[in-house]
Amino acid sequence: MKVLAVSRSKSHRFSKLGQLTIRLVAGLGVEGDAHAGPTVKHRSRLERTPEAPNLRQVHLIHAELFDELRGSGFDIQAGQLGENITTAGISLLSLPARTRLMLGSSAVVELTGLRNPCIQIERFKTGLMKAVLGRDEDGNLIRKSGVMSIVVADGDVYPGDPITIELPAEPHRRLEPV
Repeated sequence: MKVLAVSRSKSHRFSKLGQLTIRLVAGLGVEGDAHAGPTVKHRSRLERTPEAPNLRQVHLIHAELFDELRGSGFDIQAGQLGENITTAGISLLSLPARTRLMLGSSAVVELTGLRNPCIQIERFKTGLMKAVLGRDEDGNLIRKSGVMSIVVADGDVYPGDPITIELPAEPHRRLEPV
């Protein structure tokens, strides 16, 4: 389990640029990223609830999704779907809410929920929205486009950093869109 890539963008744009490192700041998010802050920063949410807490400070996607998408004809690279951290070897979508991920030597994020794919994904590549959605055996919608988190401990995160998982106390609550 490791960090494959780190990305950020100072402006509100769909894709984020790959970096050699990113700094996570407790209670805020990725230093220098447009989505950092204690209250919501996503444009659609700013209009409705500008004072709501920012539960989407750091966006993580599993690189295994990119492998799956390549099989459907989409060539997606780290950062292109707007994530800050691309992971390898972790089934992010199966983790419960409030799971903590230790990234590298000191940074810690806590999972708050699933990323709800939006129309920007379809605008980025036609057909991609359908490819990042699926159904389980009971017909329930599966959102594959990553998880959202808040930063609970500061730290620098580098590609290649190890990731350690700390599950919350039971009963576990599944991730829901945030």
